[in-house]
Amino acid sequence: MISQTYVTRREPMTQSFARNRNIVRHTKRSLGSISQIAIICMLTLIFGLIYVAEGTKATSYDYEISSVESEITEMNVKKDDLAVEKARLNSVATVKNSTIAAAMEDATVSGYATE
Repeated sequence: MISQTYVTRREPMTQSFARNRNIVRHTKRSLGSISQIAIICMLTLIFGLIYVAEGTKATSYDYEISSVESEITEMNVKKDDLAVEKARLNSVATVKNSTIAAAMEDATVSGYATE
Protein backbone atom coordinates (compact mmCIF):
# COMPACT_ATOMS: atom_id res chain seq x y z
CA MET A 1 0.00 0.00 0.00
CA ILE A 2 1.19 3.47 -0.86
CA SER A 3 1.10 5.90 1.96
CA GLN A 4 -0.65 9.16 1.29
CA THR A 5 0.25 12.27 3.11
CA TYR A 6 -2.31 14.77 3.90
CA VAL A 7 -1.33 18.45 3.72
CA THR A 8 -3.55 20.90 5.45
CA ARG A 9 -4.27 24.30 4.01
CA ARG A 10 -4.58 25.86 7.40
CA GLU A 11 -0.91 26.58 7.72
CA PRO A 12 0.12 30.22 7.94
CA MET A 13 -0.14 31.81 4.52
CA THR A 14 3.28 33.39 4.72
CA GLN A 15 5.02 30.08 4.50
CA SER A 16 2.90 28.08 2.10
CA PHE A 17 1.68 28.46 -1.41
CA ALA A 18 -2.03 28.82 -1.91
CA ARG A 19 -4.30 29.53 -4.77
CA ASN A 20 -4.69 33.25 -5.73
CA ARG A 21 -2.12 34.34 -3.18
CA ASN A 22 1.04 36.29 -3.83
CA ILE A 23 4.12 35.21 -2.03
CA VAL A 24 6.07 38.32 -3.02
CA ARG A 25 6.86 40.68 -0.24
CA HIS A 26 7.12 44.31 -1.16
CA THR A 27 9.50 46.52 0.69
CA LYS A 28 8.30 49.92 1.80
CA ARG A 29 9.90 52.67 -0.23
CA SER A 30 10.84 55.89 1.46
CA LEU A 31 12.97 58.88 0.69
CA GLY A 32 16.50 58.90 1.90
CA SER A 33 17.80 61.42 4.38
CA ILE A 34 19.62 63.41 1.69
CA SER A 35 16.44 63.66 -0.38
CA GLN A 36 14.47 64.82 2.64
CA ILE A 37 17.06 67.50 3.44
CA ALA A 38 17.04 68.65 -0.20
CA ILE A 39 13.24 68.93 -0.22
CA ILE A 40 13.24 70.91 3.05
CA CYS A 41 15.92 73.25 1.68
CA MET A 42 13.95 73.81 -1.54
CA LEU A 43 10.73 74.53 0.38
CA THR A 44 12.57 76.95 2.66
CA LEU A 45 14.05 78.71 -0.37
CA ILE A 46 10.67 78.98 -2.09
CA PHE A 47 8.94 80.36 1.02
CA GLY A 48 11.82 82.79 1.53
CA LEU A 49 11.50 84.09 -2.03
CA ILE A 50 7.75 84.54 -1.60
CA TYR A 51 8.36 86.45 1.66
CA VAL A 52 10.92 88.74 0.03
CA ALA A 53 8.65 89.37 -2.97
CA GLU A 54 5.74 90.36 -0.73
CA GLY A 55 8.01 92.58 1.37
CA THR A 56 9.22 94.34 -1.76
CA LYS A 57 5.63 95.00 -2.83
CA ALA A 58 4.84 96.56 0.55
CA THR A 59 7.94 98.76 0.31
CA SER A 60 7.03 99.96 -3.18
CA TYR A 61 3.53 100.82 -1.97
CA ASP A 62 5.11 102.74 0.91
CA TYR A 63 7.24 104.77 -1.54
CA GLU A 64 4.17 105.56 -3.64
CA ILE A 65 2.22 106.66 -0.57
CA SER A 66 5.06 108.88 0.65
CA SER A 67 5.38 110.54 -2.79
CA VAL A 68 1.64 111.23 -2.89
CA GLU A 69 1.76 112.62 0.66
CA SER A 70 4.64 114.94 -0.31
CA GLU A 71 2.60 116.17 -3.31
CA ILE A 72 -0.33 116.84 -0.97
CA THR A 73 1.94 118.81 1.36
CA GLU A 74 3.28 120.88 -1.54
CA MET A 75 -0.25 121.59 -2.77
CA ASN A 76 -1.32 122.72 0.71
CA VAL A 77 1.65 125.11 0.89
CA LYS A 78 0.75 126.54 -2.54
CA LYS A 79 -2.87 126.88 -1.42
CA ASP A 80 -1.81 128.83 1.67
CA ASP A 81 0.45 131.10 -0.45
CA LEU A 82 -2.40 131.73 -2.89
CA ALA A 83 -4.78 132.55 -0.02
CA VAL A 84 -2.30 135.16 1.26
CA GLU A 85 -1.89 136.60 -2.26
CA LYS A 86 -5.69 136.76 -2.66
CA ALA A 87 -6.07 138.59 0.64
CA ARG A 88 -3.33 141.08 -0.35
CA LEU A 89 -4.93 141.78 -3.74
CA ASN A 90 -8.36 142.17 -2.16
CA SER A 91 -7.01 144.62 0.38
CA VAL A 92 -5.32 146.69 -2.35
CA ALA A 93 -8.55 146.78 -4.34
CA THR A 94 -10.52 147.73 -1.25
CA VAL A 95 -8.14 150.59 -0.44
CA LYS A 96 -8.31 151.95 -4.01
CA ASN A 97 -12.10 152.04 -3.91
CA SER A 98 -12.25 153.53 -0.39
CA THR A 99 -13.48 157.15 0.02
CA ILE A 100 -11.10 157.72 2.89
CA ALA A 101 -8.11 156.71 0.79
CA ALA A 102 -9.32 158.95 -2.05
CA ALA A 103 -9.35 161.96 0.32
CA MET A 104 -5.74 161.41 1.38
CA GLU A 105 -2.88 163.23 -0.21
CA ASP A 106 -0.04 161.49 -1.94
CA ALA A 107 3.07 161.18 0.13
CA THR A 108 5.93 163.41 -0.90
CA VAL A 109 9.36 163.83 0.51
CA SER A 110 9.64 167.29 1.98
CA GLY A 111 13.25 167.08 2.86
CA TYR A 112 15.97 165.09 4.45
CA ALA A 113 17.11 165.45 7.97
CA THR A 114 20.69 166.56 8.22
CA GLU A 115 22.88 166.95 11.19
